[in-house]
Amino acid sequence: MQQALVVSRAGTIIHEAYAANFDAAKPHALYSGTKSFWGIAALEARSDGLLDLDERVKDGITVRMLLNLTAGYGFGGLGSAVPTYQHALEIIPKNAPGSTFTYGGIPLQVFGAFFAQRLRPRNMTPHDYLRERILEPAGVTVASWRTLKDGTHPLPTGAFLRARDWLAYGAYVLAHRERYTEAFIGSERNARYGLAWWLSGPKLPPDLFYASGSGGQGLYVIPSQDLVAVHFSDGGSPNHPATVKKLLTLTT
Repeated sequence: MQQALVVSRAGTIIHEAYAANFDAAKPHALYSGTKSFWGIAALEARSDGLLDLDERVKDGITVRMLLNLTAGYGFGGLGSAVPTYQHALEIIPKNAPGSTFTYGGIPLQVFGAFFAQRLRPRNMTPHDYLRERILEPAGVTVASWRTLKDGTHPLPTGAFLRARDWLAYGAYVLAHRERYTEAFIGSERNARYGLAWWLSGPKLPPDLFYASGSGGQGLYVIPSQDLVAVHFSDGGSPNHPATVKKLLTLTT
């Protein structure tokens, strides 16, 4: 069941609706929608001279492979099974780096371990960097983060945001999309997945990119329509084509 749908066009909210048991002030779990923060953070970190997308992190695995989920790790590391940084580094990939696309959370935690090490001289965590470099300039407040047993926050999941805050993040990415072009280019192994963003597919606008979370959570950006939308749901399988079709109906 839909809990929230907020749509903006050209920076103006044109539709905002909430279920009876939900409202604009209530944060919602993004689940895997949280992933979409990290490709953008990596591109900013490259601009800051902190990393290169094609440098090796370990065993032939590059930063880019971790973010586009072609590093070779098997499925897992989602929900309650997100490993700590240390545990993620100890996991042995199932396939050769760059050979397959496998959806999961382990690659993001390996990236988190690598990024945390690069940020240590600045006395920052990956989440500190994300907040200071991207979220605060975007006017976004994360209501809360999940915390792992070692005290760190996970990267592939775990953020809770209000609908308008996630919308503001999407609007920020849209406004700076030329800066973030590489995040919206698929890999040879999956043309529909960029740097932690899903890309367009059949029956979808060709320039669409979106973040997807378990249970029907979605952040949709359509540059040709100057449109950003947030969808929250209380469960069920995501149906992104149906949601996008509804969004386009609202804007015509």
